[in-house]
Amino acid sequence: MKKNVFTISLALVCLLISSCASKKDLENCQLENKELTKNYQDAKEQLAASKARITSLEEQLAGSKKAYEAVQSALDKSLNNASQNNVSIEKLVDQINESNQYIRHLVEVKSKSDSLNMVLTNNLTRSLSREELKEVDVQVLKGVVYISLADNMLYKSGSYEINERAAETLSKIAKIIKDYKDYDVLIEGNTDNVPISRENIRNNWDLSCLRASSVVQALQNQYGVDPKRLTAGGRGEYNPLSDNNTEAGKLRNRRTQIIITPKLDQFMELIDKAPEN
Repeated sequence: MKKNVFTISLALVCLLISSCASKKDLENCQLENKELTKNYQDAKEQLAASKARITSLEEQLAGSKKAYEAVQSALDKSLNNASQNNVSIEKLVDQINESNQYIRHLVEVKSKSDSLNMVLTNNLTRSLSREELKEVDVQVLKGVVYISLADNMLYKSGSYEINERAAETLSKIAKIIKDYKDYDVLIEGNTDNVPISRENIRNNWDLSCLRASSVVQALQNQYGVDPKRLTAGGRGEYNPLSDNNTEAGKLRNRRTQIIITPKLDQFMELIDKAPEN
């Protein structure tokens, strides 16, 4: 009896040891399978990235070949024209170098103008208070500085007379204008489409021009801006920013813009210096 019990106990121990070993092997297999799956996925992603890179390089190579062929064709055509017109290669190279120098000069002038405009804009924005910035919009578009002022902060209602609120803001703008003497200044009046008819004001054309003129005279007489740099103009209701069918749109359209641009003669100088060929 004791022998049978011993035999059964031994068998159970062996079965338990075997079960534990099998479980451990299973866990090892699962871990190995997980690692192999991850490696397989990584390999697939690397293969896809390599294929995409090959496709991109092939496209770049095709583009380079096309560009090379275009340059070669242009060069052959230039050489052929030069031969037909008895123009020496040296002269052709001189013309190309002269054109390249002019292009570089234009790029330098534009870069300098853009930099000055950004400095001008930053200086103006910093000089205005938080309250003033709510009614003054400053932007740089294509190398030109636009300062847009709401009419309700500049003029008395329905009038072209400048009110007291505008004095401090105009003085700050005038200081910036005086600091940048190489720029011309256009004052442009704009209205909404509501008709106006008052004594000495026939329509919105009159009103926009008179308002622009009031700002020009204030900049000249009160803040010492050189009048030779100033131009007053009006665009009436014909340059709207928003739809005049809403009160908010009309409010945006009633504005005066101070437009600061590099002097025209600077660009005319560049045109005079342009190569003839």
